[in-house]
Amino acid sequence: MTDAPLRAELLLDREVPDELRRELVAAFEGLGAPPVRVRHTVDHRGAADVPWIVLASLPLQAFLTGLGAEAVKDAYDAFKGVVRRTARPASPDPATPSEAREDRAEGAARPIVLQDASTGLDIVLEPDLPAEAYERLTALDLSEFAVGPLHYDRDRGRWRSLLDEATG
Repeated sequence: MTDAPLRAELLLDREVPDELRRELVAAFEGLGAPPVRVRHTVDHRGAADVPWIVLASLPLQAFLTGLGAEAVKDAYDAFKGVVRRTARPASPDPATPSEAREDRAEGAARPIVLQDASTGLDIVLEPDLPAEAYERLTALDLSEFAVGPLHYDRDRGRWRSLLDEATG
């Protein structure tokens, strides 16, 4: 962990309700990475342009290392709950922007993406990740990956980047 305090920046889809926004901010604060900026995506993008519901940019390796500490166990449990709820927020009022993008492809879950602030490496947190995925996340060594994005492979029981594997 570095001496500098962790800081996160959150970019939220417009569908994220205020209550969930507050929960996200509190979850990151509880994990020692208080958001210094929280913004929303612009309206004119199409659903295909933004495959995630929340993008959190922060010093990822330090953040992941801190997640393994016993002191933040309750905060980490709260964070996992927010990930699950955020992926399927309650529809605001779908009366247009194209009926809230056709109710977001008929309720398709959209992940939270953690992005390393210095390298741009992404970790995709799907809403239905098993407990073992979160356990392995805390021990992840990001220096093993060059391209990303990282997804959890349930069959292999590990985080992996298909693009990294394809290139090397």
